[in-house]
Amino acid sequence: MMGHIRRLPVLPTIIVLIAIGVMVRLGVWQLDRKEQKEALLARYQSAQAMSADVAWPRDAAEADNLLYRHARIDCATVVAATTKSGANAEGKAGIAHYVSCLQPDGSKADVVLGWSIDPEPREWGGGEVAGVIAPGPRLVADPPLIGLDANARPDPSDLPNNHLSYAVQWFLFAGMALAIYALAVRKRLAGAGRDV
Repeated sequence: MMGHIRRLPVLPTIIVLIAIGVMVRLGVWQLDRKEQKEALLARYQSAQAMSADVAWPRDAAEADNLLYRHARIDCATVVAATTKSGANAEGKAGIAHYVSCLQPDGSKADVVLGWSIDPEPREWGGGEVAGVIAPGPRLVADPPLIGLDANARPDPSDLPNNHLSYAVQWFLFAGMALAIYALAVRKRLAGAGRDV
């Protein structure tokens, strides 16, 4: 047995063991990320049940903490209007109508005014908007404005949580690397045994 271990190629063995260690570590990291994502999704689910308005977030970190909460903004100036693909409250595909707003204090807010099947941007002069803070961040108007239908309500269950599948993939990669290397070493040792 010790003779077989002595005949292992040192550098390739070290490289393979390091690679396997990295893959296992990445798998464990994905399991940690899965737990973090589950806690985040639970927090977002509970935020949906809160009815009190919050102030519009000033930066990305604040926005992450306020996602799926109700907010109200004053769109003092509409800077731009655009459309993007979206779904209505019943899940039908169509067009979501967006505007970029400047609030009285100069801060920016993107607003989804509502949904329609018409791709042409709608004219809107601004004003007060109530709705739900969605990733982006953007405020999804509730109720919708300017005669549009309701856009799909932001739902945290739409956020992917595929960290478990990533973890399984990394563990499988590590197992395959170990199996392939073991077969290669076995073949090498068998060849060396025949040469003796």
